[in-house]
Amino acid sequence: MSLWWNRSPAARREERSRWPEASLQQVMQSLMTRSYADVDLSSAESALQSTAVYAAVDLIASLVSELPLDVYRGNGDAPVKIKTPGYMEDPDGGGYGQEDWTYRAVYSWLMRGNVYGDILSRSNAGGFLQQVDLFHPDSVSGSVTDGTVEWQHNGRPVPAQQMFHRRVNPVPGFVQGLSPIGVQASTIGLSLTASRFGLQWFQDGAHPTALLINEESTIDEPQARAVKDRFLATLRGRREPLVMGKGWTYKPIQLTAEESQFLATQGYSQAECARIFGAGIAEILGYETGGTMTYANIQDRELSLLKYAVGRWIRRMERIWFQFLPRPQYAKYNRDALLETNTMQRYLAHESALRAQWKVVNEVRQKEELTPVSWGDTPTSPPAAVPVDDPAAQEPEE
Repeated sequence: MSLWWNRSPAARREERSRWPEASLQQVMQSLMTRSYADVDLSSAESALQSTAVYAAVDLIASLVSELPLDVYRGNGDAPVKIKTPGYMEDPDGGGYGQEDWTYRAVYSWLMRGNVYGDILSRSNAGGFLQQVDLFHPDSVSGSVTDGTVEWQHNGRPVPAQQMFHRRVNPVPGFVQGLSPIGVQASTIGLSLTASRFGLQWFQDGAHPTALLINEESTIDEPQARAVKDRFLATLRGRREPLVMGKGWTYKPIQLTAEESQFLATQGYSQAECARIFGAGIAEILGYETGGTMTYANIQDRELSLLKYAVGRWIRRMERIWFQFLPRPQYAKYNRDALLETNTMQRYLAHESALRAQWKVVNEVRQKEELTPVSWGDTPTSPPAAVPVDDPAAQEPEE
């Protein structure tokens, strides 16, 4: 075992925290010097220059990390909600909290197809995870030797019992998952190339705006300079008529903004980039996909976003949290928080649940952040019935 891994978890975390920052600075510095024709996706971060890629990754990672996470006990039909363990509120002990840890985990999946980490501590009793510090994905490599997986982090061997690894897009014969960015590099590269060309077209200005052509005679350089000066003096002066000799033709060659920015190409490629991360992402982000959005199908698209795009990442994170808990405890995200409704829709849903008696009044009041009532823990019908313990409901004296 490497001596570095024998150091305390706090020392390993402190030393490791500097490496990803240096790597990210190098990536950003290299991006600033590239031309539109030099699109390099050797680092996944360069793909974030595509607006659609950044927006899709941030949308999914933010939605998953901001959902409320509840912990339950029980395997039967009536699980009991319990308090979330304190170590799950800050899974790496760095002080940034559960939401930050979840965002980084989902980000690593979306950009690299893998989540790696250093298992800092486990429970002495059940052996479940208690503290995991996530690695920068580019700093980890894995291989299989004689049926045994061997890991390295920044060139240092990592003991198997201290390596945390979860993958998506698995491929037979490979221990690591497939990166969506690597597979779709050509689509993302097209989007970046179009954007960079449009930017440099306006920034550099290395193109003439028009041609003055004499179709009847040949002119030398001094004559050409004199004609150009007269022409520019007219444009920049009082806009008086320009009088020139025989045979001159003016041809503007300045492209329009739509042509120079390749808006049609960009719109197509950006929508394609968004589709990499799931069905419905392009529509939610506002890219034109050939359909129309109405009030009726806005609700359907929210459900499609949960079902086809975000739902799988929620379930994958729930399986990770399952490894942080002793049996028979498990964690579950509150998906209702993703499908936020307006006030009237929410009240109608409460009314329906109370009428069908699969919810009680105090459950509804808790949802609405109201204090419970003494009669609200049992089904009531109709909801407007006067509670039996209400003094006003007592029979009057004769």
